[in-house]
Amino acid sequence: MNDPHPGTQLPGGYPPEYPPAAFPGPPGYTGYPGTQAGYPVPPAGYSAAGPVGFPVPYQPVTSQPGAPAGVPWMPAPPPPLNCPPGLEYLTQIDQLLIHQQIELLEVLTGFETSNKYEIKNSLGQRIYFAAEDTDCCTRNCCGPSRPFTMRILDNMGREVITLERPLRCTSCCFPCCLQEIEIQAPPGVPVGYVTQTWHPCLPKFTLQNERREDVLRITGPCIVCSCCADVDFEIKSLDDKYVVGKISKQWTGLVRELFTDVDNFGIQFPLDLDVKMKAAMLGACFLIDFMFFEMTRSEQRAGMW
Repeated sequence: MNDPHPGTQLPGGYPPEYPPAAFPGPPGYTGYPGTQAGYPVPPAGYSAAGPVGFPVPYQPVTSQPGAPAGVPWMPAPPPPLNCPPGLEYLTQIDQLLIHQQIELLEVLTGFETSNKYEIKNSLGQRIYFAAEDTDCCTRNCCGPSRPFTMRILDNMGREVITLERPLRCTSCCFPCCLQEIEIQAPPGVPVGYVTQTWHPCLPKFTLQNERREDVLRITGPCIVCSCCADVDFEIKSLDDKYVVGKISKQWTGLVRELFTDVDNFGIQFPLDLDVKMKAAMLGACFLIDFMFFEMTRSEQRAGMW
């Protein structure tokens, strides 16, 4: 009862956790929109009404499973027309940061566990949480070549993007069965594809829309490793004349690079790019991670020596 803001754990001198009921919002703002077609039914345990004055349809969870507490969330913007539900966050950003979480069991034993990632904006606010959905046998028998389903959740715990990677060849000697990943938003509705383009020396990929029409290309360096420096994959126009963005594998330090397979990535793209293509670039980032940087500790040490 003596709290300066009842119902919160904030000390005196701090603003309330939620805006007051009279908070008008920006001009034309009518509150968080109701549930849109294509969103799955919220799981049990969600409340239909949030705190007084907080215009969201469900009570937000404090953190996703496995995610550190106290991570700031990016506020949900009003969705524009013809935007798949959950992708409205991508309309207001031109950069994504993908931080893979360290799995203690994997570090100590080398036993491959499911990958988990936090996806943030340039301010460090969390936008999505991604979790790999594979079985133990697939992870430890197929290694980084494994097929997987990556489920990407928003801050309300709803699955808004699903990535499907089938089992394909990893050798450049088989150009008829190259790597691919499908991007679905919402789950079950394809919005884009990333396909590997055969090349004897360079890692190359093509970003396609939902009709499998080529939209952009991705070209990486001949040697996809670098000590004390980032590794950049450029995103170009189809004629290779213009660079419109890049996917960067960020250097995380010698100890982490040597003893774990935890990776950090950054994605840059034009602010006005179609949100479906932004989602496709996110899928391309995960595909690149598994193809070139998802190695076990023993493989990494053997490669360095």
